[in-house]
Amino acid sequence: MPILSRRRRDGLRFPASARDISRRPGNRPLPARVAGWLSRNRRLAAALLLCAAAAIAVQQLTPAPLSTVTALGAVRDLPAGTVLTDANLARVQVPPGMVADGFLKDDAAAAGKQLAAPMRKGQLLTDAQLLGPGLLAGTPPGSAAVPLRMADASSIQLVSPGQLVNVVLTSANGFDQQGPSEVLASAVPVLWTSNKGGQSGQWLGTSETDGLIVVAANAEQSSRLAGASTQGRLFFVLVGPP
Repeated sequence: MPILSRRRRDGLRFPASARDISRRPGNRPLPARVAGWLSRNRRLAAALLLCAAAAIAVQQLTPAPLSTVTALGAVRDLPAGTVLTDANLARVQVPPGMVADGFLKDDAAAAGKQLAAPMRKGQLLTDAQLLGPGLLAGTPPGSAAVPLRMADASSIQLVSPGQLVNVVLTSANGFDQQGPSEVLASAVPVLWTSNKGGQSGQWLGTSETDGLIVVAANAEQSSRLAGASTQGRLFFVLVGPP
């Protein structure tokens, strides 16, 4: 059968080598050394071209790296009342969608602050978990954090931050003196108790925190609760959501 590279067949001309391609009209001639190498290594050249095409395809199909932001997470389970340090917090990179308003991103913003609620290992830290103004995050406008000293200090072992309580004032001493009881505030959430964590009351500025709880109250409730412990004995009653 005649060689088709130098002859016409069915009106078509087939070049025999890369050198012939380089000499086609309208093509810029390849250097002789390159044309010779292509002529001798056609399979290798084809393989290189396929590899380059595959690399380009992989690059196009690979998703761009996700952007991240820095947040602070607990390195272990931390009880309420823990004073935060570099030893119990770590910087973690998370997608921006996981970080909302109030998340702390700087060690300096958390150092020395006290937890108002326990944290699980890996949980991200927000200002609402710290003693201070952040405790009132999400409460209605005009809410106040009111500290109360319970008449029975041991009773606060039964309550945790987040639970709802009725605050009751009584003038009875529990023995021979009897007096009426009055509900000063109904279904107020507990923000902090001195029983959780065993730390001194940094936020309240005193080490005598036995029997203290802090509740979130509206303006009317706050006016009744302020100084209530000087008028009698305070107790709380655990209640469910209204």
